[in-house]
Amino acid sequence: MSDQQPNGLQPAEATRSEPAFTPPTDIVETTAGVQMVLDMPGADPDTLDVTLDNRVLRISARSQSSGPDGYALVHAEYRDGSYERSFTVSEPIDVGRIEAVLKDGVLRLTLPKAAPSPAAKINVKAD
Repeated sequence: MSDQQPNGLQPAEATRSEPAFTPPTDIVETTAGVQMVLDMPGADPDTLDVTLDNRVLRISARSQSSGPDGYALVHAEYRDGSYERSFTVSEPIDVGRIEAVLKDGVLRLTLPKAAPSPAAKINVKAD
């Protein structure tokens, strides 16, 4: 699996009107699949989008600073913006079994490898 963006919680593009952050990511590959952990503090679960298209895994979400109801935010070190990250997946993935869980600002992805295609005999026609 290869990363398509720089590492670190850095702005992804300088031309945006709002910051886009690259979430720090840990990736572990096993014989069964790939496990990913992305730090996305403040990510809104309703805006979280995970897609796998043509072996490119894209992850995006919006974050917005907010406190509990009835409280005014006095100091904020997290900025509002978007999380964006994409990876090229080197192994075929079983798309129907991908799992994604966002809990406490951490996104955990499980990407099971697809079963290998069985060997097949190819019939040759002679002209």
